[in-house]
Amino acid sequence: MGFSTMFTTSLFADLVETLTSIGIGIGAVFLFLIILVAIFSRFYVKVGPERAVIRTGFGGLKEAVGKGMIVIPVFHKKEFMDMSVKRIEIKRLGEDGLVCRDNIRADIEVAFYVRVSEGGVKDVAKKLGAARASDRQALIELFDAQFSEALKTIGKQFDFVELYTERDRFKVEIMNIIGTDTEDLQGYEMVSVAIDYLEQTPLEMLNPNNILDAEGIKKITDLTSREAIRSNDIEREKEKAITKQDV
Repeated sequence: MGFSTMFTTSLFADLVETLTSIGIGIGAVFLFLIILVAIFSRFYVKVGPERAVIRTGFGGLKEAVGKGMIVIPVFHKKEFMDMSVKRIEIKRLGEDGLVCRDNIRADIEVAFYVRVSEGGVKDVAKKLGAARASDRQALIELFDAQFSEALKTIGKQFDFVELYTERDRFKVEIMNIIGTDTEDLQGYEMVSVAIDYLEQTPLEMLNPNNILDAEGIKKITDLTSREAIRSNDIEREKEKAITKQDV
């Protein structure tokens, strides 16, 4: 009877020790998970759909668009990039006006709408930096030459009147020339193009010593003269009709 009691007591002690060890193990795992969650909550940086977080430092340059990532201050540096649509205006006025196929010069203002593409975040971050990615002046410096050259190329494919009446085709051709891919636009993507202003460049702004302007002046003078003659003929016909009615 004494042996049985001792065996039972020993078995119970072993069971208690085993359960205690298991409890300690579960507690340690639970504590570890709590610490992980705390670290995750403390260092997890999340951004909205039109922003990106850029992380540099340990592990190299990493980006997250519209979501988040772990950023540990000791090892990493974070920056935020605005990925909303930005407007860039390109103006060609006066003696710098756009030369059309018929050599008539046009005063034109075109708005280009661009944004950083998801696939181009790293390239833009390296080239401009996250803070300057949406800076208007930085974007003008980046795209002015490219967009201006595209306007010159397209302008020579339209007579002035066509440019004025076929704006939609003009915008399509601009998009085709510039391209819409990230590679074409150095990490950005083209969203749309709009012609804000389009008028014939005033004659007094043209240079008669410039061969293109000289041709344009000749064309404008010829067109306006013919229109003046046509208008005069119409007025005379009206006067004749009135005279006949009076008789």
